Amino acid sequence: MPSRLTISLFSLFVVAFGFTQNSDLFCSQLSALERVVANNHYQPKTINDSLSSNVFTLFIDNLDENKRLFTESDIKTFEVDRFEIDEYIKLNTCGFIDKYTSTLRERISNSKEIIGGLATESFDYSGKDTLRFKPEHTFERFKDEAAVQRYWSKRIRFEIIRTLIENDSVIENIQNNFKTLETEIKPKIIQKEICKLETLENRLGSVDAFVKQSFLNAFLHYQDPNSSFFTPTEKEMFENALSNDQYSFGISTTKTNNGDIIITHITPGSAAFHDGNLEVNDIIKSLKFNTETLETFCVSNEDVTAFTNHKDHDTIIFKIKKQNGAVMDIELTKTVTKTEENAVTGFVLEDDTRLGYINIPSFYSNFESPSGTGLANDVAKELYQLKKENIEGLIIDLRFNGGGSMKEAADLSGMFINRGPVSILKFNNGETTTIKDMNRGALFTKPIVVLVNNYSASASEFFAATMQDYNRAVIVGSTTHGKASAQVILNLGQDEQLGFSKLTVEKFYRVTGESHQSKGVIPDIVLPNLYDDFNTQEEYEPFALDNDSVDGVRKFPKLRPLPIETLAKNSQNRIKDNIVFSAIQDLNQLILDNYFNVDSEYLLTLENVHDDMIGYRTSWKSINAPIETHESDFKVKNSTATAILLSYDTNKKDINQTLIKDIKNDIFIDEAHAILQDLLDLNSLN
Repeated sequence: MPSRLTISLFSLFVVAFGFTQNSDLFCSQLSALERVVANNHYQPKTINDSLSSNVFTLFIDNLDENKRLFTESDIKTFEVDRFEIDEYIKLNTCGFIDKYTSTLRERISNSKEIIGGLATESFDYSGKDTLRFKPEHTFERFKDEAAVQRYWSKRIRFEIIRTLIENDSVIENIQNNFKTLETEIKPKIIQKEICKLETLENRLGSVDAFVKQSFLNAFLHYQDPNSSFFTPTEKEMFENALSNDQYSFGISTTKTNNGDIIITHITPGSAAFHDGNLEVNDIIKSLKFNTETLETFCVSNEDVTAFTNHKDHDTIIFKIKKQNGAVMDIELTKTVTKTEENAVTGFVLEDDTRLGYINIPSFYSNFESPSGTGLANDVAKELYQLKKENIEGLIIDLRFNGGGSMKEAADLSGMFINRGPVSILKFNNGETTTIKDMNRGALFTKPIVVLVNNYSASASEFFAATMQDYNRAVIVGSTTHGKASAQVILNLGQDEQLGFSKLTVEKFYRVTGESHQSKGVIPDIVLPNLYDDFNTQEEYEPFALDNDSVDGVRKFPKLRPLPIETLAKNSQNRIKDNIVFSAIQDLNQLILDNYFNVDSEYLLTLENVHDDMIGYRTSWKSINAPIETHESDFKVKNSTATAILLSYDTNKKDINQTLIKDIKNDIFIDEAHAILQDLLDLNSLN
């Protein structure tokens, strides 16, 4: 699911509260957070029993989201706090948190002990037990320790069989050697599950830190789903994600099924790139900053990322295990490098007509120079190069763009309209202000198609809505995420140890006064989507802000209506006969049936698990074949300027070729191209 983390650059508040050194840190954080919310949130909620009950529910769900740790008796013990949390906050009484820490720590320890004890148990695979598969939201708490024991016994057996099938899908081979294979794989599976629990123990450094931060986030998520608590490191990571220049080592990592943290990407031009000793697939064994060492075994990739992104960790010694088994220490110092994920590159789609294509991954900005080198500026540069290629129209791809700077969204909107209002802001005091494009003239005046999907959010929706209201572009894809609020990062106090809050302080509206909050921007032309009915949009989030409206701008210089009806009819005719779009719909249903709406059971045997896994895998492979092999008729080319730059950089050239291949194989870009060509043809007739 996409990121909903966004930040408004219209205003930045700094709220400072005194921090008493003798106070408990958590108490000070909670007290400061309550005041920051009351003074600055767009719609702060009253500290009462309703808040208490809902924060309690969110808190428990945060601690044990899969309902695989706490028992029914634990929840009964916790229930005494359901309608007391508001009093704890008012009285700044924080001792209640300790029982959650101790209980969670105990449940993790118990589960590890139970799993470890299964090493000597002789497992039954005859079908005596039943596997049940249901959606996560229907899971129930364990009634007692016997239920916990049964769960882990079945879970380990299922994981053993599943792993054996993944290693060798020929069931006869597994059947003929089952006892030997099971004996060999069993201790590895047990250790893997224990390691997962130890990862939870180590999350954020300790169970205590995880529990307290979960409560602070529960308090904020009750205000709205986009407000959250940040440690100083999390704030740093958030701001890096929204910047086109990142102060980092230039290393991306992931955690493998074996539990190893491996390097997945090295950013060209970064410290890791220039060092030359690190390679993709190297295993990171430990990270050392001064006397502080993080061993990566049974630690989450998120915690590894947090360690490397810590604002004080400028120089780290990476203990690396190479693929040949050699182990070496490599010292790296952070440098400022261009964030590749935020790179904007324009391409030419060449058929009978030359069309431009620009993918915008996020609305990043330069926080050191907000008026200078953000997303809008980079798009302007690419658009300038594309115009030199004599393009007749432009596709702007905002799929999976979770948002970013509202200022950048406003600036980008202004590039495609002559002049006028682009949005209306509403503050927590009820006042509104209109955001206008003050620069007369447009950088690009030819036809535009904007591609969106369920994960296009916030600043993406700001831009798409403006283009739609001005009749400036045809919006194509699926209904967007539905986030029409803006956040700022606020200090909880002068001491950074207290942390920060990313807090919702404004709502933004279309120039018509309507809102896409919890509703989304509805495309002019809807395309089948792999993510339909996943219910990941904001309207499905607990405590999402309501959809409302304000007085709109009475007159604004919108263009004449686009021929949407004709364009949509032509698109529908193409789609209904298109095997790729049919495959997308079939894959969507396969995922819904097997994950979101699953309600099935079968006896725990090798044969049944094999049939289930291979059946799903076979269906996926068969349905996905047309999607994998699709190739558009148009050619994808670099602009002349990009081609010159690539001639000096082999690494970027390889990345560029991958991007070109992805564009050519993307059915949604193919259909956007066809819609834009239809629009050009209709314009020429008129």
